[in-house]
Amino acid sequence: MKSFLKKSILILLFLPSINYVSGQVSPLSSYQDTAFWQEFHEAYPVHPSASAPNEVRSIAVDKNANVWIATAAGVFVKNANQSAWSPLPTEGPNGPAFSVAVDADNVAWVGTWEGVYRSRNQKLERLSGVEAPISALCPTQDGLVAIGPKGIWQFDGQRFVKKDWEIPRSVRHAMTDAKGNLWLASDVGLYNINKVEKTRILRNRNELLSAYIKGSASDTQQRIWAGGLGGVTILQDEKKIRTITPAEGLPTVYATCVKAAPDGTMWVGTEKGVVRYYPNGTHSLRFTRRWLLDDHVVDIDFDQNGNAWIATKKGVSVIKRQKMTLAQKNDYFHDVLLKRHIRAPWIAGQCRLEKAGDLTTWQPEDDDNDGEYTGNYLAMECFRYAVTKSPDAKDNARKAFGFLKLLQEVTDTEGFFARSIVPVDWKGVLHDKNRSFSPQELADELVKEPRFKPVEVRWRKSKDGKWLWKGDTSSDEMCGHMFGYYFYYELVADDAEKAVVRKHVARIMDYLIKHNYNFVDIDGKPTRWSVWSPDQLNRDPEWAPDKNQNSMELLGFLKLAHYMTNDDKYQSEYLRLIEKEHYLENMAQIVHQNPAWFIYFDVVLQAYIYPILLKCEKDPQRLAFYQKHMDEWFEKRKADQNPLINFIYCYSRNQKVELANSVDFLVDTPLDLIDWHIDHTQREDLKIVRTPVLEDQQVNILQPASLRMTVRWDKNPWTAAGGDPHREREPVFWQLPYWMGRYLDMIR
Repeated sequence: MKSFLKKSILILLFLPSINYVSGQVSPLSSYQDTAFWQEFHEAYPVHPSASAPNEVRSIAVDKNANVWIATAAGVFVKNANQSAWSPLPTEGPNGPAFSVAVDADNVAWVGTWEGVYRSRNQKLERLSGVEAPISALCPTQDGLVAIGPKGIWQFDGQRFVKKDWEIPRSVRHAMTDAKGNLWLASDVGLYNINKVEKTRILRNRNELLSAYIKGSASDTQQRIWAGGLGGVTILQDEKKIRTITPAEGLPTVYATCVKAAPDGTMWVGTEKGVVRYYPNGTHSLRFTRRWLLDDHVVDIDFDQNGNAWIATKKGVSVIKRQKMTLAQKNDYFHDVLLKRHIRAPWIAGQCRLEKAGDLTTWQPEDDDNDGEYTGNYLAMECFRYAVTKSPDAKDNARKAFGFLKLLQEVTDTEGFFARSIVPVDWKGVLHDKNRSFSPQELADELVKEPRFKPVEVRWRKSKDGKWLWKGDTSSDEMCGHMFGYYFYYELVADDAEKAVVRKHVARIMDYLIKHNYNFVDIDGKPTRWSVWSPDQLNRDPEWAPDKNQNSMELLGFLKLAHYMTNDDKYQSEYLRLIEKEHYLENMAQIVHQNPAWFIYFDVVLQAYIYPILLKCEKDPQRLAFYQKHMDEWFEKRKADQNPLINFIYCYSRNQKVELANSVDFLVDTPLDLIDWHIDHTQREDLKIVRTPVLEDQQVNILQPASLRMTVRWDKNPWTAAGGDPHREREPVFWQLPYWMGRYLDMIR
């Protein structure tokens, strides 16, 4: 899949610098924020109820922006600036309509089960002279042509006149080319009726991919694109010159329609979405509920502004576009963030939609990783403040840090902190409610995972009675906290606030040291995942999968504590783990991780720790180790095209690399943050593979942001299928790399 934005817009924006001495192209190191086309989707089901018939068969947009559709239930029109469809009654009983067309005089015509209708003042009048049903309509220079199983007729301005042209009875679509020739797509081939009314039939394999043709269109070079079973055949002077199949980007061999956009782009509808083929040779796909009411596309038309109106089996979708800069996109996302994704006391997280895809039904939702993702949000506001000096960015960062600090205070312990908190009168869905384990259940779990820890009480009431707090805090929460603390300390906190941060971080680290580097919950036992002790990592074989990763994490925690406090006890422990427990040697193996133990989430946790190690380490030898380690790690991660990882690397290594891929992601990310279900497994243009993560089903070609599940950086970007439309994700995944890019002066 080649992203249109990457290959066309960014070609214009990313004019590379040239080294005139060597004649080589230098990598892009800065990007000037320039307006691009931001696409978005609007849905117009014919009937609000999903149970009502919404099958649309044909669509046409007139010059006044009224949209006409033929459906299984009859004819409907949606007037400009209105969202509802109005049924247009016909003379006879209700029945199916098959085709709509708008002629040069802006008159709408409809082919139905009982004949042809013409619109007059938003009313339909039936015209005589044809034999119903009429399955296809086509405006021509000589008058409208109506076609059905019983023949073909042409309107002479007064009435329909039957023609004796040689045609099939299974005509699915009709169009004219620049010469005025009539092309009929049918189940038995492509028929071309020229100006002298002579018919040429194309159906042989050397002429078409198959004889089953559903639609055709003429491109800017007067070539005919014929779409049907097998894909698209491109004809020039009635000879096949090219084919488009899944090898060229079709998600299925079932092409259903073809339409030329005003800008010369060719849109190919399929049973698995719509593919756009651009004049510059690239293509892009739009599918899933993020972009279409249904993936089975049956017809396409365009309005005066170039918006694509797409008829599907479940209603009408319009793909619109507007000019937008990255700065404006950030403003949009920030508004969404504050409206739906910040909950008391200042937690940044996802929200739940009671009705799938319906933003009017949203409710706040707790999450295991509220602490980690608020740490990301804290870092984002820190970079925003460092760039803009905005008072509200500083205030938001202060409040986010306050929440993370409260997670420790609410437990009433010496240093343990909670995963998340909710008010005691929480009205939302509470995940992972308290439960008990029978001896049989416990035995079953322990056999499946010997490291399993039964946690029967996950939620406890705070001492002040205001909060319920969630225990069993994981290692990723610790990494996310420390990531946020580092940037708050470096970029935002004044001297008084730095003292608070130092004390808070020292309190957590003292607690870890006291418990031999395991994060001990209120039950006196380590949590399930927060284990950094050499007793487990170096001497318990069941912790081998986490040995390298957790060694790196603990070195980062200790290094941050020493950097902030200048207390030698943290440096002494740091050196002891390196010299006596070989934690640097453990860490060195991260880039050689056993494939059975590699999960994508660990990549992000590693990314959190690198800035701390590389910016806080002063010993030249160890610093050189960390730099080389990150370089090797980053080389393996370039294919992910992850802007957060890219900018963290640039920050940590004082480099300016991978900017084109990072900006491409920022440009291509949809405005729609609903986690629509996306399934690539049914696409014929991709392969399902088991790399880079052996355990996951993945695609062999990394998909652009517009075709992925809504991003959270702990999720594998190569994932083949997933999503939950009952959730809207917080936009911090986009805002954090954006503001990092701004801070690094890579995005200007």
